[in-house]
Formats: sequence, structure tokens, C-alpha cells
Amino acid sequence: MRTSKLNQSDSMKSMLLAAAALLLAGCTITKEPKVSEVNQTTGVVRLNFNEAMLQNARFDEYTTHGTATRQCQQMGFATAAAYGQPIRTCSVFSGSLCLNEKITLQYQCQGLALSPAATGYY
Repeated sequence: MRTSKLNQSDSMKSMLLAAAALLLAGCTITKEPKVSEVNQTTGVVRLNFNEAMLQNARFDEYTTHGTATRQCQQMGFATAAAYGQPIRTCSVFSGSLCLNEKITLQYQCQGLALSPAATGYY
């Protein structure tokens, strides 16, 4: 009888530890997307970041928009506008499970940036 109670106690402890590990592993973390692709012809800038299994990754829209706008300005555009939904692509498989997703954010460059020296007015 005593052994049965000990086994139940150990079993409960193991389940609680497993549940705590899952909760901690599933925490939300903030990622900083990096520029992954630039197409000057179409004016598209793509940024991406990785999200591991059981993670809930998010990104700061203000910072990400600033990164895309700077990239657009380097190509001669004025600003960037987000378009479409984030694209999720599994990058690491284990059997049928996806262990890591690559998340791609797309921005469209807009407007022409005028250089003050190019105006020609004196």
C-alpha cells in the first residue's frame, strides 16, 4: 500500500515537472527580423526570423517597419509599407513534426526619395 502511494506521488511530480517545462518552453519571446531579400526592380524587401517549436515568437512592428524603410531608402525610395500576411515555412523537420519555422515579412517600397542637392534651386 505504501509503495503505491509513493509511486502516485512520484508520478504526480513528474507530470507537474513536464507541465511546467511545457509552459516555460511555450513562452512568448520578441524576435528582431533581419533583411533576407531585397529586389530593387519590384521594390520588395523581405525580412525573416525563426520560431522554434513550442515558442510563441513576436516582433516589434515599429522596429521592423524602420528596418524595411531604411532598406528602401538605400534603394532610392521614400518609405516602406507592410503587405500580406507573414509567410510561415517549416525549415527543420523531424518526421512529420516541424521543429523550426522561418517567418517572412514582406514590405513594398513606396515613393521616390528626393535628395536636397538634386533640386537645382539656388
